[in-house]
Amino acid sequence: MLKSPALASLAQDRKTGPLKLLHVIPSYYPAVRYGGPIRSVHALCVSLVRRGHDVTVYTTNIDGDGNSDVPVGEPIYMDGVMVYYFPVPMLRRLVWSPALAKKLRQTAGKFDLIHLHSVYLWPTYIAARAATRAKVPYVLSPRGMLVKDEIHRKSRLAKSAWIGLVERKSLAQAARIHVTAQIEADEARALGLKLPQVICVPNGVKWPVRHLPLAAGPYADLPGKYALFLSRLDKKKGLDRLIRAWKLVPDLMLVIAGNDESGYMTELTALAEAVGVAKRLKFIGAVTDEHKWALYERAEMFILPSYSENFGNVVAEAMAMQCPVVITPEVGLARFVTEAGAGVVTVGDPPLLAQAIAQLHQNEFQRRRCGAAGRRAATEHLSWEGVAAQMELEYLHILGPPLSAGYG
Repeated sequence: MLKSPALASLAQDRKTGPLKLLHVIPSYYPAVRYGGPIRSVHALCVSLVRRGHDVTVYTTNIDGDGNSDVPVGEPIYMDGVMVYYFPVPMLRRLVWSPALAKKLRQTAGKFDLIHLHSVYLWPTYIAARAATRAKVPYVLSPRGMLVKDEIHRKSRLAKSAWIGLVERKSLAQAARIHVTAQIEADEARALGLKLPQVICVPNGVKWPVRHLPLAAGPYADLPGKYALFLSRLDKKKGLDRLIRAWKLVPDLMLVIAGNDESGYMTELTALAEAVGVAKRLKFIGAVTDEHKWALYERAEMFILPSYSENFGNVVAEAMAMQCPVVITPEVGLARFVTEAGAGVVTVGDPPLLAQAIAQLHQNEFQRRRCGAAGRRAATEHLSWEGVAAQMELEYLHILGPPLSAGYG
């Protein structure tokens, strides 16, 4: 279902109907450990199906230290997307799956285009090789992993070696590199890698018309006014500087929501005690999809002071719920927030971060104005239908005449 004149023209030039698309991602629904990328890829695939395309996902059943309870090697339809799960018998850190490799060798040539959603992992390597052999163009989405800070924080030597030996070739042979924000493209180029054309298509956001109220469990005793942090508890999210800043933010409770995969909360609670703000912080743990929307809606503001964030899905969610945001320039959506007037972008130094938060806290008119602007921007630019249309157009540019170099 190609609606815009540009899309219709490209489709006519190619003399084709719906695109046959393959997305390859190491882990997929119903995996619970890897939230953001999985949710974004699934939403994109579903939206592409709704636009009339034939979308298949190849993935594995890996889910943290365990496996998802899904059939392997058999097609499963999820919201119109055909999903194949494959086992990972060993080398789980690399997500090594011979069954996935075999399926790619057998079927890569049957697709119009292949979209890969990871780096540093074996499925991307084997899918890139299969696509190249089958002369099928592929798009590679690093999903925020080609960032110097991300490389240096975890497994620097291993990731650097993998880039030099494996990923450099996968990146160079891609038809396009897909990023979700300009900051991600800038970070990738700063690594000195030879990259093909880079396209920027944001993640989308879909918010419910109705949502569950906060009436039970950890939500029962939330204060009437609070600032909200909602994301996984990870050092890159900047919670250390947010807690230090909170000493300079009077008369406001900070609610910290998110799953703690690495035991980081112990360090954070100790820091809160040392700084003297423990009584004005409330950790509520992981939040269900059904309840998070009410958390945004009731919050006075949403804060994400990350050291590194290629996009920031939670920022888009907060904007959609008319919640003003306070974020650092390292968050991928920072430029979008500034242009939309949806909140405040400030450096993460605790005194300056505290000043920005306090000023927004004291100005109800500004909060209302930022909230309304955020909802408007999310509606106009971040709906999944619109994002899928942008991605569809990029696919058609790759496939339309003249064909991309190396695939003719």
